[in-house]
Amino acid sequence: MRVLKVDAENPDLGAIREAAAAIRDGRLVIFPTETVYGLAANALDRDAVHKVFDAKLRPSALPLPVQVGDRASIEEVAVELSRDAMRLAESFMPGPITLVVRRSPAIPDIVTAGGETVGVRIPDNTVALALLKEVGGPIVATSANVSGREEPRDAADAIRQIGGSVDVVLDAGPARYGKPSTVVDTTVSPPRILRKGALSADEIDKALGELVE
Repeated sequence: MRVLKVDAENPDLGAIREAAAAIRDGRLVIFPTETVYGLAANALDRDAVHKVFDAKLRPSALPLPVQVGDRASIEEVAVELSRDAMRLAESFMPGPITLVVRRSPAIPDIVTAGGETVGVRIPDNTVALALLKEVGGPIVATSANVSGREEPRDAADAIRQIGGSVDVVLDAGPARYGKPSTVVDTTVSPPRILRKGALSADEIDKALGELVE
């Protein structure tokens, strides 16, 4: 395992490239986001996604979220975005929100546990966005912890929990929020909050102009 310390606002390009190459090669990477530290794998590589489940001791019946580098890239993982989904993406992405949307056929069944939806997020973190740009495609990105344990706010905690399963760690200091993203199901109307997180229901409500469930 390689632990690469990077500046949170101006990360070393060599470190980013090393981590991105590991992801493209089917290996796992711990990386920072504004919410918590994440565990990344190539979302289009079934074997790599299997490694995520194994590292986290996560049941395969639970779907995994994905991350992309910008709003235009959401179209790589989703189809038929609702008006509410587009409004929330415009208001809060990049940011601490995960939108549940109808998945693209390009996303393997293992990611969604065979379901027809996928959670997608754009992190508001310089290191994470640089990594996504360098990877050049969607990544599975879930919290870098053993399932059921507290989400890691820093690289050291992530390493303690799952470090033995990863090849590269990008350490950029503690995460800003220290709590996971808010998950909103936009495949229903009105949208429904599935998990409370760093973004409040009031903020989501204001963006939509209507109450969310």
